[in-house]
Amino acid sequence: MRERDTPTAVFRQLLREISQLLAYEITRDLAMETKHIETPVAPMEAPTLAGRKLALVSILRAGNGLLDGILELVPSARVGFVGLYRDETTLEPVEYYFKVPDHLGERLVIAVDPMLATGNSSVAAITKLKEAGATDIRFLCLLAAPEGIARMEEAHPDVPIVTAAIDERLNEHGYIVPGLGDAGDRMFGTK
Repeated sequence: MRERDTPTAVFRQLLREISQLLAYEITRDLAMETKHIETPVAPMEAPTLAGRKLALVSILRAGNGLLDGILELVPSARVGFVGLYRDETTLEPVEYYFKVPDHLGERLVIAVDPMLATGNSSVAAITKLKEAGATDIRFLCLLAAPEGIARMEEAHPDVPIVTAAIDERLNEHGYIVPGLGDAGDRMFGTK
């Protein structure tokens, strides 16, 4: 997946597969309750997820690459979007869109973005989610830099981070090293 010459279609497929594995990890301790049901053979107390359906929130645009795989695992999840792009000069996030499910305070909210680099966009997205009422938030990413993890932990110590890999560092342009380049561009074939 990290190889420079990996085709767009292969990159997308690998991202989808890895997102499913990460989804298992981030949902492993969901609250459960029992419900009385009738099977074709006998009645039973069946375990079911407790509370409202969880909310997946994609940090646009690259977060969308993680959504499909997670939705295969949790098809009933509600989906929201936080549109942010990184100003290439300041490396600060600029918001352009925000649409999330209702009752965030009663849902587990999983924010998704493939890369946790500087942490600025992720911190801004989590702040917006909290302002919208979310109280139980987790962050899922493919790759993280130590600088991004530190920034998230400083700003939102209550938000656990689940990632497939922690790389060495950021370069002078705010990209993860060794990283894999711009996940959005690689996913959508825009570079």
